[in-house]
Amino acid sequence: MEGKKGRVCVTGGTGFLGSWIIKTLLEHGYFVNTTVRFDPERKRDLTFLTNLPGASEKLQIFNADLSNPDSFGAAVEGCIGVFHVATPIDFQAKEPEEVVTKRTIDGALRLLKICLNAKTVKRVVYTSSASAVINNGKEDEAMDESFWSDVDFLRTCKPYAWPYAVSKTLTEKAVFEFGEQNGLEVVSLIPSLVHGPFVCPNIPGSVALLLALLLGNKEDYGMLLRPHLVHVDDVARAHIFLLEHSNPKGRYNCSPCLMTIEEMHELLSTNYPEFQIPTLESLKEIKGFKLPDLSSKKLRDAGFEFKYGIKEMFEDAIQCCKEKAYL
Repeated sequence: MEGKKGRVCVTGGTGFLGSWIIKTLLEHGYFVNTTVRFDPERKRDLTFLTNLPGASEKLQIFNADLSNPDSFGAAVEGCIGVFHVATPIDFQAKEPEEVVTKRTIDGALRLLKICLNAKTVKRVVYTSSASAVINNGKEDEAMDESFWSDVDFLRTCKPYAWPYAVSKTLTEKAVFEFGEQNGLEVVSLIPSLVHGPFVCPNIPGSVALLLALLLGNKEDYGMLLRPHLVHVDDVARAHIFLLEHSNPKGRYNCSPCLMTIEEMHELLSTNYPEFQIPTLESLKEIKGFKLPDLSSKKLRDAGFEFKYGIKEMFEDAIQCCKEKAYL
């Protein structure tokens, strides 16, 4: 017999955020179904999921793929909530934007149809991205959930990872439209760059980006002029908060911190003198993106409390990277 919390589904369970959400859900007493891509030759090692505390009793893993959304049926069956975390990530734009966007939207909508037909799903929490908010040319404004990225602006200016931003923007709009038209309760969480420790085996892209000064990844420095960031555990807890909230509405930004590259340099040079990092003088020459501020007031006003500041994010990420031999 399942516990009082019930059973939920997390798509994209092998990813950085998906795997941490699973870990947190298990700790909160939920039974969890998660989806991973088809692996006919069984080459993928999933022990980082199956070894999570409580996984042997409360975690079930299903094969599914966004290119075949019907494959999600078994994973959604019997669930009271669904966290749609899985998304194609192609920052290098190896595929045409239109192809990526269509696949992402089609996959999300067919998943929502499965949720609707399941009759047990009370709410879907869609994982969006700050890239669906900030890309609109209004750099000097603090942006709340009323702001949307401008798809025409993205397609014209083509900033870094613009196809991803287009797909996240249009998919988020599409899932809300589906929910309104079909009476399915949908809310979205909009995290910025997710930082901190990880249970997945590979270093996540956002963590590697935010540790670029330590890793020596000079090509990423331009993305660090003024990034937004949030601890992975806060993002996972915010997903659960929106599932459990009595009456959530619409979109919720999840980005408590904004820092400059100068502040990042001071934090790292002061606390991690064992690493060779660029001089502050050399960083003044960096060209890149200074992102607008993101307001998380709506999420806070709903009752959510962020637990982690910038120092904890870096401490946890660096400790985890050392343990996994990435630093």
